[in-house]
Amino acid sequence: MKMKISVIIPVYNGEKYVAQCLENMICQTYKNLEIIVINDGSTDSSGKIAEKYAENFPMKIIHQENRGLPAARNAGINCVTGDYVHFMDVDDLINLEFYENMLETALDIGADMVCSGIVNEKSPKHSVRYDDRIVVSYVEDKFVLTKVRMHGSCCKYLFRTSFLKSNNLYFDEEFRIVEDWYYSFQAVYYANKVASVPQAVYYYKYRVNSQMTLKEKKFSRKRRFFKKKASQLCNEFAKQHGLTVVYPPQQRVEYKLFGIPVGKKITFCDGKERWYVFGIYVFQRRHKN
Repeated sequence: MKMKISVIIPVYNGEKYVAQCLENMICQTYKNLEIIVINDGSTDSSGKIAEKYAENFPMKIIHQENRGLPAARNAGINCVTGDYVHFMDVDDLINLEFYENMLETALDIGADMVCSGIVNEKSPKHSVRYDDRIVVSYVEDKFVLTKVRMHGSCCKYLFRTSFLKSNNLYFDEEFRIVEDWYYSFQAVYYANKVASVPQAVYYYKYRVNSQMTLKEKKFSRKRRFFKKKASQLCNEFAKQHGLTVVYPPQQRVEYKLFGIPVGKKITFCDGKERWYVFGIYVFQRRHKN
């Protein structure tokens, strides 16, 4: 029997993007998809657009009062019937072979979750691309491969449904921003294996008026608050489980003149570069892709 993938798509006032997102799903090369749209109390025509698509294509449309993205995703988890789950943001995109390639890798190696590349339109330095399929099961290697401590998006993963439910993995509904950081962190830890899928790419789009890009002070304060809280939860989880390596390793490059070391560059996981000359710190800058 062909495996079914449940795609959970929360929508709140996303009328500009709903049609494009659903077309992206319909045009996937893998067809056994359960598309679940959670209309999270939209006040625009998002729900109507989704209902229109449901007239011609099989999909579930769930309307609920506005409770936030974590609650919408949890509502989706509770009604999935697929063997695997993907969380899709309505304003983003994936390549058309995404589900075909992700599922093939998951089945080949029997992994609880597999990881695509991610292209960050706003901040290319936060993009992650994989050149090869890499399979890891050792805990610290899973954190390094996924870079989950720095790039916490749950949208770049395909999860085995039974894995999510057996580990009771639901989103913390108190969060309104970076709600998936702690979720992904726990999932990577608990997964039996994680594999990278070079042929699958998630495109994280930059939308000027999205909650993550609004410039008003109240949203900036909210982002800082929830990022700090998510970081604290990750740190506490790491401490409880004895994790010591949750960041990708630093990269060091030495420069020599006639065999004598004269300079050194250290690139950190957050993109910062620190330069030394004859062992003396000179300056620091952020790496640009």
